[in-house]
Amino acid sequence: MFELSEDHQQIRDLARDFARNEVLPGAMARDRSHEFPMEAFQAMAEMGFMGMFVPSEYGGAGMDVLSYVLALEEVCYADAGVGVVMSVQNSLAGWPILKFGTHEQKERFLAPLATGQKIGCYALTEPGAGSDAGAQTTRATKVDGGYRLDGTKMWITNGPQADICVAYGNLDPEQRHRTVCAFIVERGTPGFSVGKVEEKLGIACSGTSELVFDNCVVPADQLLGQEKRGFAVAMATLDGGRIGIAAQALGIAQRALDLAVDYARTRQTFGKPIAQHQAIQWMIADMATRVEAARLLTWKAATLKDRYWEAPLEVQAQMCGQACSMAKLYASEAANFCADKALQIHGGYGYSKEYEVERLFRDARITTIYEGTSEIQRMVIARSVLG
Repeated sequence: MFELSEDHQQIRDLARDFARNEVLPGAMARDRSHEFPMEAFQAMAEMGFMGMFVPSEYGGAGMDVLSYVLALEEVCYADAGVGVVMSVQNSLAGWPILKFGTHEQKERFLAPLATGQKIGCYALTEPGAGSDAGAQTTRATKVDGGYRLDGTKMWITNGPQADICVAYGNLDPEQRHRTVCAFIVERGTPGFSVGKVEEKLGIACSGTSELVFDNCVVPADQLLGQEKRGFAVAMATLDGGRIGIAAQALGIAQRALDLAVDYARTRQTFGKPIAQHQAIQWMIADMATRVEAARLLTWKAATLKDRYWEAPLEVQAQMCGQACSMAKLYASEAANFCADKALQIHGGYGYSKEYEVERLFRDARITTIYEGTSEIQRMVIARSVLG
């Protein structure tokens, strides 16, 4: 059984108060307007939520991964679109620079991400390289003073707004993952532009777009990590990203459960609240069990990530990889289950955009897709179990 320390309880409570008082009231309006949540982003930055596990010397809060998970669940309980912006900033943009960057890169790029002065994104996925992340065709060509990038990335969360991008290019696409490199690319770099901005089913207030690299020259000192070791950077980063999406899914699932319980207690049919009908009770029991199991898996993955924070990548992958995939797989599918049952309990009202469960139903759907589909998570888990 997990028991939170007093510090962790304080972080959770701080995030809960903020999310329910400042984020939740505007969630439905943001869902309709599709506007990036800049006000919420800035408020979270002031609270230290944009660099939660970044050391204070680089502008971060210096907390652990479990603290990040606790805060992120609460934000996603209020609005998963706002939450994924926080997740990308911490897990996908900030962490690889923290883990693989030089001191100069951390001062120049990580610090403004951690303080919220700049917005970050992570550009790995391509039109032909999603689950098969090794099929990178964005070309990295060595030139005087650096590398030239040519290609297109897609489904990039924070893409339209990002100031700093962790991007991947391949020196020789025929070699697949063996020659991938990671780079830090700044907005305004010639040849780097935002392509198509996507209209999405859910998490509508978070920006998602293509990123286009057309004869984009990146200075050599913005290579992240070692040359031809970019795929290792990408895979290690995704472990942390999966914990973030597990926390996002957990927030959605908990919100769906709470709304279902509240509605079941007040809605009456056949002369009594529907909470007294066994059919409803069983749905709520299944929802509550899945939420609890998802939370324990997510907290375990975060705790393992903290335990092996300083370990070599191979050890981290061995000790944390399975737990991260299990948490992401189970929590994401629990979120979809809970959102579906909450909508069912609400009946026709749940199908109306006037009720929050309709948004939760849409927001939940992406959690089984990004940061590795459920199918990919099952592959990772099976390989870990089978050896």
